[in-house]
Amino acid sequence: MKLNSTRRDFIRNTSIAGMGMLMLPGMLRKVAASDRLRIAHIGLGGMGNAHMKWFAAIPEVEIVALCDVDQLHLDSTMQTLNTLRPGHKAQAYKDFRHILDRKDIDAISCATPDHWHSQVATLAFKAGKDMYGEKPLSYDVKGGEEMLKNLKRYDRIFQLGTQIHAGDNYHRVVELVRSGILGKIHTVRLWKTGVPPDFGPAAYLPVPKNLDWDMWLGPAPVSEYDPQRCHFNWRYFSDYGHGVFGDFWSHIADVAYWALQPQGLKSIHSRGEQNTGISNVQRWIDVDYEYEDLNIYWTSTVPNVSGAATRSNIGAYFEGDKGTLICDYNTHEVRIGGELMPDLTHVPITIERSPGHQQNFVNAVKSRTQPESNLEYARKLTLPMHLGIISYKSGRKLEWNDRRERFVNDREANQLLSRENRKEWDLT
Repeated sequence: MKLNSTRRDFIRNTSIAGMGMLMLPGMLRKVAASDRLRIAHIGLGGMGNAHMKWFAAIPEVEIVALCDVDQLHLDSTMQTLNTLRPGHKAQAYKDFRHILDRKDIDAISCATPDHWHSQVATLAFKAGKDMYGEKPLSYDVKGGEEMLKNLKRYDRIFQLGTQIHAGDNYHRVVELVRSGILGKIHTVRLWKTGVPPDFGPAAYLPVPKNLDWDMWLGPAPVSEYDPQRCHFNWRYFSDYGHGVFGDFWSHIADVAYWALQPQGLKSIHSRGEQNTGISNVQRWIDVDYEYEDLNIYWTSTVPNVSGAATRSNIGAYFEGDKGTLICDYNTHEVRIGGELMPDLTHVPITIERSPGHQQNFVNAVKSRTQPESNLEYARKLTLPMHLGIISYKSGRKLEWNDRRERFVNDREANQLLSRENRKEWDLT
């Protein structure tokens, strides 16, 4: 996958490469019905179709249901599944609650817009189903809290869809950072360039017959139908997502939070600019995170550090008192005392490699052990993104009580930790 891919390129490429290769029906080994994991897919846009293809390539998975509020998406994905798994018996639904009612479904894959993530997960856990869910974990902080509480209460398994987490490059970066060769890490720089589209003025239209717009909105505020607000572009409207920052935070912050597991967040300070046109997310955002003994900086431009310019639009840079490491999705470079270190074979492999992100989830469900991108970790990873958005909306630096998980003496900011669901779609 090229580093300068757009979001659409990422979805298209990972749908092919996410499992290393897409297995054809004739390549699937026979697995006894009793050993199969029965999975339903909820949300069948670009990422949802990638999910379906990834799981269809795993022999011990049986896809038993597909669900989307758009009949066109549902029909298209069913045709794809017909090709990948001829003779399958998957049923189609427009309301995911019918899937949760089925006792023969073991797990669900969720790739809905962000504003549905926490409710789908919480209801799935209550229904006794495990979940593979797309990033970011939840629309707001409270949603993540509810997910974790119910996962523990109902003893469920969850994997966040940080597919890059499974790659050898991230595993190796974590090993190198933890090995101590860089010394004590005091600064991390994370970046993702790119701006949301300018959609111009609103273009309200009658709701197409193939789409249940009211359910698409679900817990979000009521809005007239505008096709620019809907499929794919929803991420550029704050009722449903958090722009480029919310979209990509988990992609690259994952390697830093995995490697360092930072503790004691003290303050968050965001600066940014609102997007143009009807899109109301930030056009760009920079965020400073102050921890007890670490500073993490997110920028919407490439930082002026060695190696960053060649990594184009996304990357992470670790700075220690002995050396630095820079990485992107697929590559990394280490410099000790400013000198490039091409051979680091003396640093041992200490982290077991992944069998594949989706296979890791399947194995976890069968063994009843949490996978690599488990919910407790995913919540710690996602929380700083939400806090950065709240600081941006507040227009000021915010002090944070890490133990209580509340802003210090700031009622207005604390109110932004959650959003009240639309009454008729508050399902949990």
